Amino acid sequence: MTETSPDPAANDSFRPFETHLDRDAALARVKQAIDGADDGELFMERRRSEVLAFDDGRVKTASFDASEGFGLRAVRGETAGYAHSTVIDETALDRAVSTARLAVGEGGGTLAAGPARTNRHLYTDANPMAEAEFPAKIELLAEIDAVARQMDPRVVQVSATLAASHQEVVILRSDGTQVSDTRPMSRLNVSVIVEQDGRRESGTAGGGGRLGLSHVVARDTWEPKLREALRIALVNLSAEPAPAGVLDVVLGPGWPGILLHEAVGHGLEGDFNRKGSSAFAGLMGQQVAAPGVTVLDDGTLPDRRGSLTVDDEGTPSARNVLIEDGRLVGYMQDRQNARLMGVAPTGNGRRENYAHIPMPRMTNTYMLGGDTAPGDLVADLKDGIYAVGFGGGQVDITNGKFVFSCTEAYRVTDGKVGAPVKGATLIGDGATALQQIRGIGNDMALDPGMGNCGKAGQWVPVGVGQPSLLIGGLTVGGAAA
Repeated sequence: MTETSPDPAANDSFRPFETHLDRDAALARVKQAIDGADDGELFMERRRSEVLAFDDGRVKTASFDASEGFGLRAVRGETAGYAHSTVIDETALDRAVSTARLAVGEGGGTLAAGPARTNRHLYTDANPMAEAEFPAKIELLAEIDAVARQMDPRVVQVSATLAASHQEVVILRSDGTQVSDTRPMSRLNVSVIVEQDGRRESGTAGGGGRLGLSHVVARDTWEPKLREALRIALVNLSAEPAPAGVLDVVLGPGWPGILLHEAVGHGLEGDFNRKGSSAFAGLMGQQVAAPGVTVLDDGTLPDRRGSLTVDDEGTPSARNVLIEDGRLVGYMQDRQNARLMGVAPTGNGRRENYAHIPMPRMTNTYMLGGDTAPGDLVADLKDGIYAVGFGGGQVDITNGKFVFSCTEAYRVTDGKVGAPVKGATLIGDGATALQQIRGIGNDMALDPGMGNCGKAGQWVPVGVGQPSLLIGGLTVGGAAA
């Protein structure tokens, strides 16, 4: 891949108080909007993103998007007034003040102190899209397609997607505090379809993070991903119908932590617990998981997909322990829910973009490792499933019930890994599954950087991770009774 010097125009920093607004005038309007409120801020954003998709030997998608705007928020009690605009100027800001003040009414709130300051930088400021010219990116995707077909004659279709974005935010509070953050993101996904004797199966792999594009597209990065996608597809060619019933399950390390994210993580977000709608509401300090289970949400991991130097309210991210040795010790909080619950913000106030209000969201959520070799966990399975990879899943926050589909799984009998199985779904609830963890591997790993999380119509990038886990008595849905 041929690298080029970054385009100065494409990499010009976002300075809204030099190009869009007079800072003193903007600050006066923020003070006007928040006067008598408990909290609030002006959030300004510029985002550029690019997606290139190569499918079955040709360019399928080549898109570039550029957007900018602001959101103005005023919070009093449980109510938030929010207005946003795609135009950053004083006229739009004047209109936004009137809308934001609808939540404040006649005032009477006590303005919360602003977030702590930080000089920490968890990732580069550079624009990943400027690291290579368009033709070089297309050549890379074409090379991935060609190499995949050379690897195995059973490959009949290859899809490769390269995505990158550059988000710049500036947050202004009524006390004059100004916080900025520049957030890069790069990701490469590869999908392979193989065919043998009329049967077709697929495999997918990928990853990335808050990195420059050159880290993602280096051959020693993309070729292992391609081989992994091909390996999964070939495994599934020989897969048998998955069994059905209540079985013990060993989950693999890394990406299977998406089950932890969905079935447990959402239930530990502050808003659900403040409103009493989480399965974990009212259980602070109680034993909610098996001994040895420690779950964290950590936004401070360098270069990770879910990491943030500061969240979308300006609060520095943190390493937050949620469950410690099986006991519930913390929730993830934004500023509003933290104030209402009488605790400190945790750096988890996130929004999809300037058009959305912040709410408590996960960053990188993972379980710490134990002291058991993964092979010993599998050896303890008498009749069960070894689930290595996961696809989509769903969870009901109110009761923690989840359904997840496996993309790679194996039948295990008397501690021996047998044939791969297809069509396995894992069904259970997060609270019960935590209590039924019988073994924790010493192989904790984070996912390769491919997670997105949806909540209330907003999507944000996240990370997950876990060690291998032995969980007793999960319901497995499959085609074979």
